[in-house]
Amino acid sequence: MAGGFVYNAIDQTEVATAEIYGKALADLIMKDPRVVAITADLAKSTKLGDVLKVCPERVINVGIAEQDMFGVAAGMARAGCIPFLSGFSAFTSMRACDQLHTDICYQNVNAKIIATHAGTSFGQAGSTHHAIVDLAITRAMPNLTVIVPADGFETANAVNAAYENYGPYYIRINRGFDRVLYKDMDYGFEVGKAVEVHEGTDITVIACGSCVFQAREAAHFLENADGLKVRVLNMHTIKPIDKEAILKAVMDTRRIITVEDHSVIGGLGSAVSEVVVESGKACAFKMLGHPDKFAPIGLHEDIMSEVGIDANGIIAAVREVMKKDFEEDDNWDDEF
Repeated sequence: MAGGFVYNAIDQTEVATAEIYGKALADLIMKDPRVVAITADLAKSTKLGDVLKVCPERVINVGIAEQDMFGVAAGMARAGCIPFLSGFSAFTSMRACDQLHTDICYQNVNAKIIATHAGTSFGQAGSTHHAIVDLAITRAMPNLTVIVPADGFETANAVNAAYENYGPYYIRINRGFDRVLYKDMDYGFEVGKAVEVHEGTDITVIACGSCVFQAREAAHFLENADGLKVRVLNMHTIKPIDKEAILKAVMDTRRIITVEDHSVIGGLGSAVSEVVVESGKACAFKMLGHPDKFAPIGLHEDIMSEVGIDANGIIAAVREVMKKDFEEDDNWDDEF
């Protein structure tokens, strides 16, 4: 496709995932005295500026000590507070993995982890700041709900849902400069339920996070250029995953592609494939994401293009999978 789609950060900061997280948390802190924000010396980077303006006494900075931050949050939650931990995804999932497991999930405390700079959204910072294995870690943690918002409005919905529901949450958001997927917050967000952002009967693309916008753009292009009807599902909740939506896509389209800014091992693609295999229904299946190696260093849009998780990569994958044939009949009785 000549030219391709251009990633443009202009005029996007006000509705970026990290920016809206800060605004949503500030609203909650003003509404409920139990809500506190905890940061590991990253208040500015994780967009807690709005919270600091309205209620600085409820922003706790533990210093560069993510592991301690989780312990503090667990104790505060046990005391009746609702702590929101703000940190980079790479640190909240890997550096503090033991504390997330033992202090937060094992005790099933009411703590909310807001994991910013997810995937390769801070790509130029290098491998130490890339979070391409965090979903594999967090979706294996008992009691933990895992959400990957697609844009700023969905981030606000996820933050509000985490506040309203008891238990530990891991909400994975980008550094910022995100493309806008929804026009407002009123589109039917529900934890554990995928949102269809483009109708289709030929093939289904299941995406999360920054890849949802790319998948929708790819679907628009393929409809105009190839006459293909591509269903796009925003699988914002990785755990618990929407099994019903996945199996309906298998039955309706029999071709599934997953796309994520994460390793192809252990993330969205793995979660979807587990549902498909367990069902015993056959389909053509392809996972798009980072291969089993460290991600390249560079700007987010360039990395997405290089690993094939932008609109152009999705278009190529759809065309590839559409060439795969099935039995001529639609009889599922011969399936397991």
